[in-house]
Amino acid sequence: MTDANLPDGFRLRPESMLCFDIYATHHAVCQVYQPLLSKLGLTYPQYLVMTILWEKDGQTVGQLGDRLDLASSTLTPLIKRMESQGLLERKRDKSDERKVRVKLSKAGLKLEDDASHVPGCVAAAFGLSIEQFVELHEMLGQVRQSLKSHSDSEAA
Repeated sequence: MTDANLPDGFRLRPESMLCFDIYATHHAVCQVYQPLLSKLGLTYPQYLVMTILWEKDGQTVGQLGDRLDLASSTLTPLIKRMESQGLLERKRDKSDERKVRVKLSKAGLKLEDDASHVPGCVAAAFGLSIEQFVELHEMLGQVRQSLKSHSDSEAA
């Protein structure tokens, strides 16, 4: 079986697959985040929720899910764990009881200062110039959007 788009002698193996590069890079990035976040008592998904709330507190579960591309069925247990850790509070929206608003607690607000070093540490671990970092970020955003569009069109 051959494909006209593949070079002669091409053999399918993980090292030649872009998806493996992305998978292995994801794993390596998580290994950089893990010790930084464990000192804060956070997992990576919890850290993402916190960064969104530090940007704008009091968002709904739906708004958080939209930003993180997560269903509320995935996000709700995560938020409940964070609430039990004392990092945030969930309350029904007064104007629409169907919505749940998530607000940072005092401990959650304080954690922003404690976590302020994390982005710099992670950026340094990438070993890229600022220009390369920005270019990679933009390229990955384009790839993600293209893949989502493709996936959405296949599902329709």
